[in-house]
Amino acid sequence: MNLDRVIAVRTSKTVYRDGDLCIKLFDSEYSKGDILNEALNQARVEETGLNIPKVVEVAKINGKWAIVSEYIKGKTLARIMQEDPDSKDRYLDKFVDIQLEVLSKSCPLLSKLKDKMSTKISKADLDATPRYDLRTRLEGMPKHNKLCHGDFNPSNIIITDDGTPYIIDWAHATQGNASADAARTYLLFCLAGDNETAKKYLDLFCEKSNTAKQYVQKWMPIVAASQSVKGNAHERELLLSWVDVVDYE
Repeated sequence: MNLDRVIAVRTSKTVYRDGDLCIKLFDSEYSKGDILNEALNQARVEETGLNIPKVVEVAKINGKWAIVSEYIKGKTLARIMQEDPDSKDRYLDKFVDIQLEVLSKSCPLLSKLKDKMSTKISKADLDATPRYDLRTRLEGMPKHNKLCHGDFNPSNIIITDDGTPYIIDWAHATQGNASADAARTYLLFCLAGDNETAKKYLDLFCEKSNTAKQYVQKWMPIVAASQSVKGNAHERELLLSWVDVVDYE
């Protein structure tokens, strides 16, 4: 495979294009289990009929593991929003519609979101009492089986030349509560420093899904704690600051 054309560089991985193929090459220290699980997630989500790149193979290239998928030609929704800021609200509306389409699907072989969150909360840099409170709150939340992306943000949507959206990066996909996935997206906007878009997103999501805003907000400390396990020090500090928040505007 040709690795001459780099299209993205991420923490612990580099993404290349080779003709009609997209090659996500992981660093040598990256967990083999996590790589195989990501490929399996993507293959299972393919079966829902959503527009996503199909997995072609999992291979070893120069001693490193790689996931090879179809290459989708287009621009990320994040780039489109950046290039056309006057139409950002219209693109945000489309963004929410795409997320709701994802959440309308079920994928019963994926891991349970609650189980994944509970494990991460146990590893969070928190005292025993807040960890206990968060796990108790998590267990008390309704159990659903919606397809949750886990990292749904405009950078993970590619819009083709004919306007078709494709959703990429299914490493964190689970089955669970749609409002937990929405809370994660809200926090991603906040971590990017775009609080205005975060608020607009939450208003749109709740309006379109007929979900009480307070219900999504109940998930935020839980999601923040579970996500604080990974990321840089600044992100961890910001996420952990959400853990103690009970009331939201």
